Amino acid sequence: MHALNGVTAAFARGEFTAIMGPSGSGKSTLLHCIAGLDTLTGGAAYIGDVDLASLNDRDLTILRRERVGFIFQSFNLIPTLDAKENILLPLTIAGKDADEDWYEQIIETVGLADRLDHLPGELSGGQQQRVAAARALVSRPEIVFADEPSGNLDSKASAELLGFMRRAVKEFGQTIVMVTHDPGTAAYADRIVFLEDGRVVDEMLDPTADAVLDRLKRLGG
Repeated sequence: MHALNGVTAAFARGEFTAIMGPSGSGKSTLLHCIAGLDTLTGGAAYIGDVDLASLNDRDLTILRRERVGFIFQSFNLIPTLDAKENILLPLTIAGKDADEDWYEQIIETVGLADRLDHLPGELSGGQQQRVAAARALVSRPEIVFADEPSGNLDSKASAELLGFMRRAVKEFGQTIVMVTHDPGTAAYADRIVFLEDGRVVDEMLDPTADAVLDRLKRLGG
């Protein structure tokens, strides 16, 4: 039994790609493999020209910290750090200073300038997830991986977050790969890769929510 079976997929720089498919199709497994969070039993995964399998644990940790951003459904914020400290955490750990212009651009885009001194517990769910998104982008990673990033948000907060992610791709040239089960969420992407039973079975460019829903019905999920 393979979680993924002969998958070949490429994710272009400066593109927003969504990964979709029925429950159990291998969406999160694929994301974890290409992000270096899971170890492959066969094949290869590259970020840029780096073969993830060629790295030891320390080098893989450094690569994830310096070249990759993550946005998870559960936010993963540090409760004792305020919003600004959470956003800057990847740079703090790496011993680096923020690019002030880039940082200000992100804060303006996520609309959190007046909430930076608040702890996560003092923020709404949507605000917490925007903090997590800002944290993923602050180090200017080569690629951001997002796993159901709006899954815990109401429709307004979800639209704010996805709009920010869309803007990060369009205006800042960010590369984002996102797992989602929701057609409306997927419609923010430039391209969708559909999985079924661990295989890539289709792609869609410039998706609409209705077109995605129709395609998912044919996949049975």
